[in-house]
Amino acid sequence: MFRKIVVGVDGSEPSVHAVEQAAELARLCGAELHLINVPAYETTALVTSGIGGYVPLTPLPQEDGLMEAGKQVVEQAAKAAGMEAEVYVRQGDAAARVVELAKEIDADLIVTGRRGLGGLASLVLGSTSQRIIHGAPCACLSVV
Repeated sequence: MFRKIVVGVDGSEPSVHAVEQAAELARLCGAELHLINVPAYETTALVTSGIGGYVPLTPLPQEDGLMEAGKQVVEQAAKAAGMEAEVYVRQGDAAARVVELAKEIDADLIVTGRRGLGGLASLVLGSTSQRIIHGAPCACLSVV
């Protein structure tokens, strides 16, 4: 049924559920599991509303710190999968990078959490999972 499954992970609870569901499908189908994280500044540093805008509670990470954080998220997801998985950390727009990976490896299925860590931007641009579905070259599963 499925040979290659791509899972977009961001460390959110729906993302954890997506990894669990994808791993179960991969085991049942004998499929390869591919996990990808596209770290973003807005989900890496905690911010709070202050007078005149956002006031960072922690400093924004530098580029290499951002990629290291992404690596930790995707490696933790790989451990949670309980099976062998290829891991990827990419830069840029999360939806575009997930779709790009699916095309690159000729995936049969993309699995994502229905709502992740994306915040205000998703109200304007649509959620990452919605944008993945619109650009996907294969079937998609959105997990709650």
